[in-house]
Amino acid sequence: MSLGYFDYPMPINEPVLNYEPGSKARETIKKVLEELKLEEIDIPMYIGGKEVRTGKKQALRPPHEISHLLGYYHEGDERHVKQAIEAALKAKEGWSALSWENRANIFLKAADLISGKYRAYMNGTTMLGQSKNVYQAEIDSACELIDFLRFNVHFLNEIYKQQPISSSGIHNRMEWRSLEGFVLAITPFNFTAIGGNLPTSAALCGNVVIWKPAHTQIFAAQMFMRILKEAGLPDGVINLLYVDGPTLGKQVFSHPEFAGVHFTGSTGVFNQMWKTIGENVARYRSYPRIVGETGGKDFVLAHMSANPDVLVTALLRGAFEYQGQKCSAASRAYIPSNMADEVKKKLVAGIKGLKMGTVEHFNNFINAVIDEKSFDKIKSYIDNARKDPKAEIWVGGKCNKKEGYFIEPTVIEAKSPDYITLCEEIFGPVLTVYVYPSNGFEKTLELVNKTSPYALTGSIIATDRPAIELATDALRHAAGNFYINDKPTGAVVGQQPFGGARASGTNDKAGSMINLYRWLSARTIKETFNPPTDYRYPFMAEE
Repeated sequence: MSLGYFDYPMPINEPVLNYEPGSKARETIKKVLEELKLEEIDIPMYIGGKEVRTGKKQALRPPHEISHLLGYYHEGDERHVKQAIEAALKAKEGWSALSWENRANIFLKAADLISGKYRAYMNGTTMLGQSKNVYQAEIDSACELIDFLRFNVHFLNEIYKQQPISSSGIHNRMEWRSLEGFVLAITPFNFTAIGGNLPTSAALCGNVVIWKPAHTQIFAAQMFMRILKEAGLPDGVINLLYVDGPTLGKQVFSHPEFAGVHFTGSTGVFNQMWKTIGENVARYRSYPRIVGETGGKDFVLAHMSANPDVLVTALLRGAFEYQGQKCSAASRAYIPSNMADEVKKKLVAGIKGLKMGTVEHFNNFINAVIDEKSFDKIKSYIDNARKDPKAEIWVGGKCNKKEGYFIEPTVIEAKSPDYITLCEEIFGPVLTVYVYPSNGFEKTLELVNKTSPYALTGSIIATDRPAIELATDALRHAAGNFYINDKPTGAVVGQQPFGGARASGTNDKAGSMINLYRWLSARTIKETFNPPTDYRYPFMAEE
């Protein structure tokens, strides 16, 4: 029974802590990092609210300190996927019927818990499990995750307010139902906030969820799951599984109650999932919602009017923060010939000044890439470029995995506009530069638009306003998030809704109402106060 209309106004973005020397925040996070490293944690799956341990233990180690054991997680199999689906469907009726204010307040409480007593633990598990420095962890696993939880409550509140007009003698209303069945959330290693948002945004709308995080993100994922449980999330609403993709897909994509997938990951995996869903579409009760944010080959385009210092800063931060392991990371740059030498000099100097090492030393800008597979892939691109006459390495290129998966920030100059590292997603600290004739800006716009199949993020660096307008128009479909005189990373919830098109995904804009519409099914209800009692209309009367 509803006893009132409850309003959730637009929140304020969570303030970012700076962790400067002598600060309380810096002191706290250092203590938590020590605490987390002293314990070998035993991490269960969570199915129907119960902790499930299989005995099939897999080790978790910091990518920057592979000799250290953080603990183990218990890997599941096909049986556990079936159990999770059953638990989710059992929880479905009660969860979707729960009053809006009680659903909302669970996630608002989780945000408050992260903002307060668990902030250092969310950041610490992200730092150690995913090799993020303290500032990158803060903007991700604290601020962005908190913002997703709070802003999604506000956005859904605004959707619920949207109602049709009513004419005389009639009342129309719109119900925003949850989907029939369960939703699958598949989340990546690189952002703890994405790991939290994909299952909770669907759950907020009244859906029940099967959540599979990347194995390299489990250390932070289990911390968030524990916070959700403390915040009062009912059993079975979100079920956290550690299984491989084929095992998961076999059960989920053949189930008649499969209602949708919320995905962030590689384009290839997303394409295969879409194909499988299409082949099984006759099995499903409803057409599943398919929402995905996939790859990127994100660009920075400089005009001859660009400020070289603005450009270099955008490249250093955009390409090398979190070792370039962001879907939005700058991985290709187009620099006009009139400033190429100056930019090269400053870029090389900047990279040589970047310190690399463990996350526990806060003066390190660069940490490790996520695992050995990623290390080997990135290294192969660098090794090939070193031998290729079509490429020149300006700086960096050293790789070492003796103690952790460390790759120096690397800048490659491509001698041709279709060189492989300008076209393919590398997902590491590798930036490829192409120097174009300074009078060839318009032709370069065509290159930027056509070189990559992706269309996630990009930026234009210029002081010439007509050039900015020209680029903004010409690159309209080349990036779902477009930046002017800034790096192409760092989207903030409520400020820059995030997502791209082409091979970068369905552009359903996480951090906005657009995304939440995908997890709702609208029902229109018309009530007539004085219903007719005669089928005949006035036009049918005799003359």
